[in-house]
Parts: sequence; structure tokens; C-alpha cells
Amino acid sequence: METEVNQPFTPLALETRSAIPTDAAAHHLNRKPQTLRAWACLENGAIRPIRINGRLAWPVAAIRALLNGDAQ
Repeated sequence: METEVNQPFTPLALETRSAIPTDAAAHHLNRKPQTLRAWACLENGAIRPIRINGRLAWPVAAIRALLNGDAQ
């Protein structure tokens, strides 16, 4: 069984990257990383990731809009 490691994440308000990895996005959305991976696989989640060299990256603007209750 894997143990969770507490990683310090940049506050979303201070994030300068245009997209963030799954673990950081899950932290900000208060979801488990596996939930976001399921969203990506099933294409039915609240936001859609982009793929960079086969890895998922989650647009910061979409995360901010979702948390602010803005419609997409």
C-alpha cells in the first residue's frame, strides 16, 4: 500500500504555470488524483486535461474558473 506524502503545493492564486500536474490539481480541487485520471479517461469530468508527452496537465485557468463557479 502506498503512503501519501505531504507535498507543499503552490497556492493557486500564486501559480504561474499555465497547467499543473495531476497531484497538484487534485489538491486544489480537493479530489484524489485517481478521480482526475478517471475524468481524463472517461472524458466526463468537470474540466479536461491537456496531454504533454503522454502525461496529464490540468489548465490552471480551468481550475480557477471551476472553483469560482464560472460556467465553461
